[in-house]
Amino acid sequence: MTQPTRERILTAALRAYGTDGFAATSLDALAEQLGIRKQTILYWFPSKQALFEAVIDAAALDLVKLFEAEASRGLTGLDQVEAIVGQVFRLAVRRPELLGLVREVTRPGSLSVDRLAQQVAPAFDRARNFLQREMDAGRLHRSDPTMLLLSMYSTVVGVATELEVQRAMGLAPTLRTTVARRQELIRFLRAALAPQVQRGRN
Repeated sequence: MTQPTRERILTAALRAYGTDGFAATSLDALAEQLGIRKQTILYWFPSKQALFEAVIDAAALDLVKLFEAEASRGLTGLDQVEAIVGQVFRLAVRRPELLGLVREVTRPGSLSVDRLAQQVAPAFDRARNFLQREMDAGRLHRSDPTMLLLSMYSTVVGVATELEVQRAMGLAPTLRTTVARRQELIRFLRAALAPQVQRGRN
């Protein structure tokens, strides 16, 4: 079944914004790529900014659904952290434009970061509450859950998006190197998040 025009535009825009960035993406280039007129894009999205915001909304919805599904499995402590890391790396391989868009939106000076933050706020709050519960249960090292979540976000997304940087430099990441980076990151997070008693046994 042919994808509706609006969805085709959103898909192409996500790929462009997540790969080349907002400033480097023009509606003319998008229209040419899609084989439609620029006016057709403007019929659905009245401006480049409106299209960008629609892409952010759609991407945020996809991300929240993905991580909510992962969180609903009922894992605890370090097992849940490892599962989320694995999901991020799968995203980096299968849909790198999603993480690329997150990177683009959260750049310093971005005018759209508040929009993304608003969309993912409920998932962020649930993740923070999860960390607090796991700390209270003694399954994670006690620290400030908000700062921990932000640090984990920066570390995990930063490492995962290295794959896109490698592609941009013409260095296609291999399955072996991707797995190695994921395992290295998981070891780092396990060492940092292990409760004090477990650290004492190592």
